[in-house]
Amino acid sequence: MGGAAERRPRRRRGVQLIVYPNRFGATIAGLLRLLDGPLLRDVFEGVHLLPFYIPFDGADGGFDPVDHTQVDPRLGDWEDVRELASRYEVVADVIANHMSAQSPQFLDTVARGDASEHAGMFLTMGSVFTEGASEKDLLSIYRPRPGIPFTVMPWGEGRRLVWTTFTEHQVDLDVDDAETAAYIDEVLRALAGAGVDMVRLDAVGYVVKTAGTSCFMTPATMEFIHRITARAHELGMEVLAEAHTHYAMQVALASAVDWVYDFALPPLVLYSLYTGDGDPLRRWLGLRPDNCVTVLDTHDGIGVIDVGPSRHGSRQAGLLAPDQIDQIVEGIYERAGQESRLSTGRSASNVDIYQVNTTYYDALGRDDHRYLLARALQFFTPGLPQVYYVGLLAGHNDLALLAQTGVGRDINRGRYLTPDVEEHLARPVVAALFELIRFRNAHPAFTGDFDFGGSGAVITMTWTLGEHRATLTANLVAGQATITWTDRKGRLQRTANLLNPPWHTPDDLSQ
Repeated sequence: MGGAAERRPRRRRGVQLIVYPNRFGATIAGLLRLLDGPLLRDVFEGVHLLPFYIPFDGADGGFDPVDHTQVDPRLGDWEDVRELASRYEVVADVIANHMSAQSPQFLDTVARGDASEHAGMFLTMGSVFTEGASEKDLLSIYRPRPGIPFTVMPWGEGRRLVWTTFTEHQVDLDVDDAETAAYIDEVLRALAGAGVDMVRLDAVGYVVKTAGTSCFMTPATMEFIHRITARAHELGMEVLAEAHTHYAMQVALASAVDWVYDFALPPLVLYSLYTGDGDPLRRWLGLRPDNCVTVLDTHDGIGVIDVGPSRHGSRQAGLLAPDQIDQIVEGIYERAGQESRLSTGRSASNVDIYQVNTTYYDALGRDDHRYLLARALQFFTPGLPQVYYVGLLAGHNDLALLAQTGVGRDINRGRYLTPDVEEHLARPVVAALFELIRFRNAHPAFTGDFDFGGSGAVITMTWTLGEHRATLTANLVAGQATITWTDRKGRLQRTANLLNPPWHTPDDLSQ
């Protein structure tokens, strides 16, 4: 595919949907029909289209591509992506750290070893530690799972310790190899040609491995991030970097790319609503960069490492102390009826040691008021808000899917067809969330200046643009919120119950 498609004018940054097309609409074209149809029309301005490459249903839910340059034909084709991008801002993943162990390139390497023209694409322990590795070297490698990141695999007539950061199904790439660089560039050009607005650099902190380091977010990693960001910009796309790490590293990363995730927000909101203590969240509001994509839930679990102390390099304190993090984890287990314990840590396969697997709605005990308050806190926090499709429908933990696959994250990856969406929209909490999203998209104050305050269990967040104003007053103990805003005539409006929509219409808002 050629260079960047003609770019349409960029709209103000409203709320985006995070979605697997096969789990919400069945195909890319089906997703577009759902977004444009009566159920979701005018709710979202953008879509993070989770991996739709060949295959979308591999060992890691599409994050183990066999062919990253092609749309899985079961979901559609590049024309379907282009059609979606003509109406919505589209975010798509670039998976530069690894590819599938079933890819043609790696299978040829397995068969022919170093004689394969593709062998240089793949990292082994020996290709990084050319002088050998000590026990200290190996234990210094930072990995999101227990154990060291190598898998013994055939390599021609012999065997090699292949670098596998995540699972044995995902073999790590040497991004400095010429063929790998050409492959990644082909992926970028394909996405740009389909009209994609933003690329998400999946697991980018692990991409470069350097002997004698933690092999995570090193200076060489930052060089790669600068390089791929520059190339994406040449092709007309913005860059979102994904890295679960200490908050200070997130702040530093924010200066290198267009967007970073605010992964500290989800656990901080839970801690605030569990304990009534708003101080850690207020502290973070004063530290965080503004170019954040805000989330409460994603296709992964709820991370806790992002609010904890640094786990490599200098031992910096986190936003929360270890006992406060324990309160979050145990609070989730208590409110989700122990279901999350079944899907987290070593209780289920393919999970990270620093994430708790649950839907956010279940993490809040299916309390409608607290769930809407959590969303209000997210939408009033500066940045680009994204809502995961399960969270959009206030979804419950999918124990049947977990039992079927044994994959912990699948507890939060249920499948919803159009009738399911219609059924969920009849629930007041879902209807109210839609109203809250429309409010965040429509009110002009959210393009202005942000301020926050409060003390103890009360947090206030205010956006102001000229005479336009929107204020959230959150009572963390009561789990209730009040929103005041100016309508299009400058009159001050107020709602003290987010669960009773419609508490505004688009005509009420200042235009």
